[in-house]
Amino acid sequence: MNIQGIKEKDFFDDDIYDEEDDDTMKDKYLTFYLGNEVYGIDIYHVIEIVGIQKITEIPDMPDYVKGVINLRGQVIPVMDVRIRFNMPPLQYNDRTCVIVTCMENEHIGLVVDIVEEVVSIPEHDISAPPKVGQKKSKEYIKGMGKTGSDVKIILDVNKLLFEEQIHELTRHLEKQ
Repeated sequence: MNIQGIKEKDFFDDDIYDEEDDDTMKDKYLTFYLGNEVYGIDIYHVIEIVGIQKITEIPDMPDYVKGVINLRGQVIPVMDVRIRFNMPPLQYNDRTCVIVTCMENEHIGLVVDIVEEVVSIPEHDISAPPKVGQKKSKEYIKGMGKTGSDVKIILDVNKLLFEEQIHELTRHLEKQ
């Protein structure tokens, strides 16, 4: 299934969406790099992938909420995942991407270093995240996906931003 250019409202339209799509998306993860580590998010939450573009800053937001982009007339808030994970920020370049996702019924863009690929990781190959040194803020890690000899960090998209932050961001954008 081609994920680029899919619009959520079209995807779930009765004429387009059918139960076979659930099977083709089951256990599929879009993987991306932050530094040397590979992360994955459930493909079900991915709306599309776009190159980095002009981001309009919004005052009084957490530092990892970089602002908003105008994507074909739709204003999409953008979060830098590196900063969210307390990693040092990097200068954006031609490989930097925005993964437009749906979190809690809101479209949110995730800025990542490089998008890698879509991989299949069956549920039995995903183990719980390590408990050693884990802080409460790490609740967004869903598990560790094993693919061959590699391990990919599987994220829970809905927990990258806390529910109250999503609603605050939405309210702030509606006022604009």
